[in-house]
Order: sequence, then C-alpha cells, then structure tokens
Amino acid sequence: MKAKWLVLCFAGAVLSQTAMADDAPWQVRVRALRMQVDNGNSPNVTGAKVSINDKTFPEIDFAYNFTRNISAELVLTYPQKHDVSLQGVKIGSIKHLPPTLLAQYQFLPGEKFNPYVGAGVNYTRFMDASLPAGITTDSSSVGVALQVGADIEIAKNLYINLDYKHVNIETDIKVAGAKLTKLKVDPDLISIGIGWRF
Repeated sequence: MKAKWLVLCFAGAVLSQTAMADDAPWQVRVRALRMQVDNGNSPNVTGAKVSINDKTFPEIDFAYNFTRNISAELVLTYPQKHDVSLQGVKIGSIKHLPPTLLAQYQFLPGEKFNPYVGAGVNYTRFMDASLPAGITTDSSSVGVALQVGADIEIAKNLYINLDYKHVNIETDIKVAGAKLTKLKVDPDLISIGIGWRF
C-alpha cells in the first residue's frame, strides 16, 4: 500500500512539473552572435601557424521545456564563411555549419530574471573549401558545448536574452595527405537577442 502511494505521489509531482512547463513550453530566440576564435595549433614540424578569422553573424534557437526547470535547446545558423590564413597571410576560405544541441537547467523560471546553464554537443560540418592545391581539412568535428546565460522579461512571454557558449571545434590541416597541424577553432560565442515563449 505504501509503495502504491509513493508511486502516485511521484507521478503527481512529475505531472505538476509538466503542467507548469505546458503553460508555455516552447521558446524561440533570435540572437546576434560574436564568434571569437581560439586558433590554437598543435605542434608541427614546420611551425606553421594556421588560423581563421573571428566573425559576427545571426543565429536562431528552438527550445522545449520538459519540466519547469529542464529544457533542451537546438541552436542553428546558416553556413558561415571564414578566411583561412597561413602565417598571417590569407590562403583561401572555408565554410562551416555548426548546429548545437544542449540540455539546460533554468534556475528561476517564471521570474523577471531567469539565469540558466547548459551542456551538450556540437557537430560542425566543414564544406566548400577554397584552398591551395593539396591542402585539405577534415570534413567534420564533434565536440562538447558549454553554456551560461539569462532571460530578462520585458513583457509577458517576451524577453531579452544574454548568452555565452564555449564550443570544442577542431580539424586537421593536411598537405598532400600528411597532417600539418590540428587547428583548434574552440570559439567563445557571445550573443544578445530577443526570445518568445509560446
């Protein structure tokens, strides 16, 4: 009998949390994002320094609250083009597409100021490389993404969003099939935007 009541109490707690999330479980945010690139290079025989440029671009994310405090967020943008430089001299360009999926914990849902933290995975696809003959990169990268941010309510279900993410992105740079260096893009992503709940 006690076990039955425990199960019922647990189910009631879960349902009440879900009901609170169901008031406005979906979120969409539109942000202006600044990508600050680390440009770390692993040691290599030649000492050649490969780098790509920092960039500012728009992003959009969609989130769903499973409970009042727990949500999942998918961050998207369109393919971004970067200049590729060797020893500070531009040698070409490459595009990357970096969707990121995060699990979030929101500390003060329903309050005017709601900070959150997140962790997840980034998948980056490298494409449309325009580089000198014989120079290639990996086609993709998978890495950890960490996040901290806050939503600041300005009207019902409308808020300003401040967000910071650090993402692990890296690729091997190869010359004639031989590895020259590993480029650690590892960007800091700083953004501000506006969000809606519905």
